[in-house]
Amino acid sequence: MKLFSLALFVISIVFTFSFRKTPSLTDSVSFVPKEHLSEYGFFRGNIADQIPAEGVVPYRLNTPLFSDYAEKLRFIQLPAGTTVAYNADRVLDFPVGTAIIKTFYYPNDFRNPAAGRRILETRLLLHEASGWKALEYVWNDDQTDAYLEVAGETKEVSWIHSDGKKRTIQYAMPNLNQCKGCHNRNEQMQPIGPSARQLNGDFEYGEKENQLIHWQKAGLLTGLPALAQVPKAPVWNDPASGSLETRARAWLDINCAHCHRSDGPAKTSGLHLNYDETDATQWGVMKAPVAAGRGSGGRQYSIVPGQPEKSILLYRMESTDPGEMMPELGRKTTHTEGVALVREWIRSLK
Repeated sequence: MKLFSLALFVISIVFTFSFRKTPSLTDSVSFVPKEHLSEYGFFRGNIADQIPAEGVVPYRLNTPLFSDYAEKLRFIQLPAGTTVAYNADRVLDFPVGTAIIKTFYYPNDFRNPAAGRRILETRLLLHEASGWKALEYVWNDDQTDAYLEVAGETKEVSWIHSDGKKRTIQYAMPNLNQCKGCHNRNEQMQPIGPSARQLNGDFEYGEKENQLIHWQKAGLLTGLPALAQVPKAPVWNDPASGSLETRARAWLDINCAHCHRSDGPAKTSGLHLNYDETDATQWGVMKAPVAAGRGSGGRQYSIVPGQPEKSILLYRMESTDPGEMMPELGRKTTHTEGVALVREWIRSLK
């Protein structure tokens, strides 16, 4: 407890201003970290039920980041009286005072949602006047609350997978420096997922409705054009939502492009995997690595059209070696289905 109190004091110095559930847009807006997740008031009743409080809006992404098969519940809270402006090309520019909430859990049985779930962590991104800040909350074994953890944690988790087989992993929760490693855009922390492209899909808000339309009706989003003019990311594992190429590129965009883009931490690699990159060489076709070392697996090019077995990109996606695997953070297992999708796409290239 003494160590926790010291850690909380240190973070409180870093996050120098006070948290308000509905802060005003001023230079003083900021968040003091709470010891427990429940203290923020993001959820009503038993917080393990994840029922959002008034002003907290749930959402989903068309193609989400893979995190060792963990499922996620996503929510956002904008300061009262504020909105976010639509843009077609990048993550929405949320106002100062915004809180983005993401809870990670495993169903006990992926085949049967009624069998319950185990929540492991809730991550917060809080938009202060000085920029975005990340906080990590680890859930207790009783599933009654989550506590602030600055150093990260590892917990064993087991579940019955969709194939009926039991799986067990050592699930790793990030420390605050690791959060900065992924959410880095031009050396500033930024959200990764909630773009118009990713939000252009339906959500069950009592009844099914397009998320962007719902946000517009709720007074959260301004400047939304007709939906036919809004880009839409396909659902990576739904062939009806897009072509093989667009689904594979959407998977690479959300899993890799937060680093592999012209303004990301891996920009010097020259490998840009963002969805809107149009230069095939930039997204890896017959591109030799700048410096892959043993991470190349003895292969010469990031993507060799028609030959996934010769493509470095696929080799690093399949690997679980910490010195070779990509992404290098956020997973310990191979996303078998994602790898199969990208393999099929590379095989289709001419």
